[in-house]
Amino acid sequence: MPFGEQPAYLRVAGDLRQKIVDGVLPPHTRLPSQARIREEYGVSDTVALEARKVLMAEGLVEGRSGSGTYVREQPVPRRIARVGFHSAGGCTPFRQEQTDERVRGTWESSSEQEVAGPVVAARLRLPQGAKVMRTRYVFRAEGEPSMLSTSWEPLEVTGRTPVMLPEEGPLAGRGVVERMAAIDVVVDNVVEEVGARPALAEEAMTLGGVPGHAVLVVSRTYFAGGRPVETADVVTLADRYRVAYHLPVK
Repeated sequence: MPFGEQPAYLRVAGDLRQKIVDGVLPPHTRLPSQARIREEYGVSDTVALEARKVLMAEGLVEGRSGSGTYVREQPVPRRIARVGFHSAGGCTPFRQEQTDERVRGTWESSSEQEVAGPVVAARLRLPQGAKVMRTRYVFRAEGEPSMLSTSWEPLEVTGRTPVMLPEEGPLAGRGVVERMAAIDVVVDNVVEEVGARPALAEEAMTLGGVPGHAVLVVSRTYFAGGRPVETADVVTLADRYRVAYHLPVK
C-alpha cells in the first residue's frame, strides 16, 4: 500500500478514516484489532495504537470497556438559529438562545453573586473587584441537553432591583431585553462572536459528548447606549449543531 511522507500512524489513521467515511466500516462496527492493524499495514504495535488514538480524538470511534473499539454513529447536525435580540414581550431564555420557532425546549438555571474575573470584567467594562450576578443554564431541546450558557450581569445595573435574579421575581424566565426594560435600561445592540475549543469534561458529560471533542462557543454581549449590561457564553457540541444567522439587509 503506497503512502506519502506522513508519519506512519497518521497514514494508518487516514486509511481507516477513509474506510469509515466510505462506509466500509459502518457505525457500530468493531475497529480492526491492534494486532490486525499491525499485520495489515506492516507497522509496529506503537504505530497501531497511536492510529487508534487519532481516530478516537477525532470522535470517529469510541472504546467500550472489555469489548474493543467501535465506529461511532455520527449525528446529523441540528440548527441553532440566531437573529439578534427580541424586543417583543414574552421572550424566554430558551427562545433567546434558540430562535427557531419550530424547536420546543426547556431550561434549568442557578444564579450566584461573584466578583467578576478579568475576562468578564473586560467584557462588561467593569473595574477590578466589581460584583456580578452569574447565572448558569442547561437548555434542553425535545428533552435532550442541547446548550449550556453562563451569563453575567453587572450588579451596579441590576442590584437592588426586581430583576437582580434572572429566574426569580416578577419577570422570572424572561429574556434580557424585557428584563432590562423593566428597570428603564433600553437594550439597543447585541454583539456575538463564534469560536471553537475542546470541550471541558463537565460540558461534555452534560451535553452527552466525549471530553476533548470540539464545542462551539457563542460569546454574546448586550449593550444599552454603548454600555454592556449582560454578557454570556453559549456552548454546544460542534458535531451536533450548526449556528445559523439571519441577517437583515439594510
